[in-house]
Amino acid sequence: MWRLYFTRRARKDAKKLASTGLKTNAQTLLDVIKENPFQSPPPYEKLVGDLKGALSRRINIQHRLVYQVYKEEKAVKILCMWTHYE
Repeated sequence: MWRLYFTRRARKDAKKLASTGLKTNAQTLLDVIKENPFQSPPPYEKLVGDLKGALSRRINIQHRLVYQVYKEEKAVKILCMWTHYE
């Protein structure tokens, strides 16, 4: 099991997801990440640019769950769960 940490932004995003009905989609992805952040399917992408080193998975067509993996600590930091283009 991997330990999950949430940034302040991710906590705010979780509230937005709950109000839009996407909470179950996000929770499913979080459960997968908790077991193995590199598991596929569902597919993940390595991000570039400002978020280089982070991974992302689709919650739906518009929103993504973006996270960083710390292998030594066996921890995953959830950066955001809303669109990362804002």
